[in-house]
Amino acid sequence: MLVTLCVWIWLRQSLPLLEGELDTGALTTPAEIRRDQQGVPFIQSSDRGSIAFALGFLHAQERFFQMDLLRRNSSGELSELVGAAALEHDREVRLHQFRKRAERNVAAMPESQREILERYAAGVNSGLEQLGANPWEYALLGQEPRAWVPSDSLLSIFSMYLTLQSQTGKFELRDNALAELLPQDLYEFFVPKGGIWDAPLIGQARGPVTLPETHIAALVSDSEPLAYLPMQSEDMIVGSNNWVVGGALTEHGSAIIADDMHLSITVPNIWYRAGWNVPGSERKMRGATLPGGPIIVAGSNGQVAWGFTNTTADWGDLIPLELSEDGSQYRTPDGWADFTVEREQIAIKGEAPETLEVRKTIWGPVVIKDYRGRPLAYRWVAHDVRGANMNLLRMEDVSSTEEALNLAPQLGIPHQNFVIGDHAGNIGWTVAGPIPRRVGLDGSRSVSWADGSARWEGFLSVEEQPRVYNPPSHRIWTANSRTMDGEFLKVMGDGGYALGARQQQIRDDLFAREQFTEQDLLDIQLDDRAVFLERWQEQVSSLIAGNDDYAAVAKQVKNWGGRASADSVGYRIVRNFRLKFIELATAPVLTYMRRHDKGFSFGRVNRQVEYPAWEMLEKEPAHLLNPDFESWHALKLAALDQVLAQMAEGGLPLHEQTWGVQNTAKIQHPLGRAVSAVNWFTAMPADPLPGDSHMPRVQSASKGASERMVVAPGHEELGVFHMATGQSAHPLSPFFGNGHRDWVEGNPSSFAEKEVRYTLTLK
Repeated sequence: MLVTLCVWIWLRQSLPLLEGELDTGALTTPAEIRRDQQGVPFIQSSDRGSIAFALGFLHAQERFFQMDLLRRNSSGELSELVGAAALEHDREVRLHQFRKRAERNVAAMPESQREILERYAAGVNSGLEQLGANPWEYALLGQEPRAWVPSDSLLSIFSMYLTLQSQTGKFELRDNALAELLPQDLYEFFVPKGGIWDAPLIGQARGPVTLPETHIAALVSDSEPLAYLPMQSEDMIVGSNNWVVGGALTEHGSAIIADDMHLSITVPNIWYRAGWNVPGSERKMRGATLPGGPIIVAGSNGQVAWGFTNTTADWGDLIPLELSEDGSQYRTPDGWADFTVEREQIAIKGEAPETLEVRKTIWGPVVIKDYRGRPLAYRWVAHDVRGANMNLLRMEDVSSTEEALNLAPQLGIPHQNFVIGDHAGNIGWTVAGPIPRRVGLDGSRSVSWADGSARWEGFLSVEEQPRVYNPPSHRIWTANSRTMDGEFLKVMGDGGYALGARQQQIRDDLFAREQFTEQDLLDIQLDDRAVFLERWQEQVSSLIAGNDDYAAVAKQVKNWGGRASADSVGYRIVRNFRLKFIELATAPVLTYMRRHDKGFSFGRVNRQVEYPAWEMLEKEPAHLLNPDFESWHALKLAALDQVLAQMAEGGLPLHEQTWGVQNTAKIQHPLGRAVSAVNWFTAMPADPLPGDSHMPRVQSASKGASERMVVAPGHEELGVFHMATGQSAHPLSPFFGNGHRDWVEGNPSSFAEKEVRYTLTLK
């Protein structure tokens, strides 16, 4: 009891300020912060700089440790805070020198944007100073928080690059290795570029894959044990859903946009809800901010609403270097050149600092070696000045979908499917972010740039950007899968597109109605029907039909319910059987690749594996059978048996081995992974969760909808906004867990802030 009291008193010291007046000594124009019962603030001021200051103040008071992790994540400075456990991460990230790039980009900004960043940073530092004690995480780590500077806000953007794109071009690296090492027909079979589940905005689904002629025995030898790597759902890589319907399909005539960004779910939530007036106008900004920056990432300005999903297209190229005999130089179009070597010092808590040498070329840093041992330089949009900026601030002044589409190439963010709707009912899609103009290469293969024939020549103009505007269907949808075909696909490339099943289910849901309300779009976000797995369920049922040893299993599979319900045993069996079957069926390919590259794993290259897996499951080609099994029937039963054995490990009887038992929420503070006692006062409830991959309601124990937003610009009061955790990271805050139950249950909680509960004025 005494320990609990001491912890409570200790935590209370760092609670944020909610009410009253505060003379900051930094504002000439005051800012009023009004919070509702959920802690959603609306900032009112006649000066945009004061609004930025107030938002920085709020972010620091509620989320400073999260902001600190974001900037340290991309700057490679985590070891300074938490010790050597983060050293390998810091070594990899420091190769990109994002802190230097952030400082460069801030210096290149328009003065008006730089001033906003400076006012935001001043607000962050003021908010931190006004706490009665440092945020509790720093006391636990025995550290002092470091002041915020304007370039740290761009490091937050670079941190999102690291989440949404690969800092070493892993998709290209693995795809190239497979293409070079596998017989061509096996490569085309096992690594297809699409199929019947595609649902692009422009173009059609791909045709079926063709069974290869090469025998699988060509990949393995009798003396070599096969490698097995547990198969994770290939659609559980972080991504998002969004869609929009035009005004022709709504009662109020405004477009309605739905957006749910799938990311890791932690305490606190990655997003912080906020709103503010736009000085000099009647507009009001509302939506999701990223602590660390002074902008609405996804939301509405009253005239236009927008949301993002990761494009999963190709925004970087690996360049195999041609080295001199002693390896000290590399060939360029202008002849041999020395590597530029810069030294980065990595501070490590409790240890001496480490010095890292960064080898740089005219195209980018050397980041990795291929399976042959060749060093690869990386040309990545994130390295350019245009790769990270504050141009998303300009969404405050946009009044139409067309204006937003024209702004898209100037947005310095990780490339997103930018889906937009406006008050007049217009809708659109384009890529948000600069698209490189490739010359002499298409980006699908790593080629030498030494002779100058392969290169980037700037970025595409707004006229060259792919876009869709007011399609005849009045519907637009994206979900990390291929959106384009033809010339537009050529400029976007392929960075490991998700299988189209989730995108297709959203499209079909949208075409199942002719009129929509906000609730209708929320219903699509919560759609957990297992459309994709229906044919797999039929196969499992057929496999064990009439086999008395599997009678109880057959009953559960038959009565699976056809959705990823938390209480379904049959769903869990079917989805896990599919993954185990893929693991066993593709083991010869993995074994062969590991012979050439010991650490090889499929990763994103495996995201279209459904197509070869289904062909093998249905057609049972003898020449593709894993030699560890005497028949396809035996392999299938082995897959099912292994699944059932894993499900039984918890000791529950079969009828209690539900999907919810496996898919139980594990939403924790980052420090809870290292200090289990932290979970006692910070973790969200361990709810059994519905939903899964390959359906709109994407959900795992720790990944899923970091937010759900449904809003029509001009009708924000009808909108919906969900977050998995509350506004504040402080466990004693009244806003700590607010909204979690609505997120779990799908209740339509309000997009717009509600009745004012607390008012704080900053002067």
